[in-house]
Amino acid sequence: MNYNDQTKLTDILAAYPWLPEELIKLDSRFKIVNTPVGKMMIKKATVADLSKKAGLSTDELLQKLQEMVDQHNKA
Repeated sequence: MNYNDQTKLTDILAAYPWLPEELIKLDSRFKIVNTPVGKMMIKKATVADLSKKAGLSTDELLQKLQEMVDQHNKA
């Protein structure tokens, strides 16, 4: 899957359903992804929105996402 700063989180999570658990390992603030409020917020959120919440640049977050996907594909 190709993604960028405008990719919807719902699209990424649909492709990688295991990703929320990995995001929590990256930063505990991502626990919100698994809450009812978080699930509602994700419907409209993009990678750029998530990077702001995490305090990471969009490029850093995209790199981390790619690393997680690559690591998961190796397993």
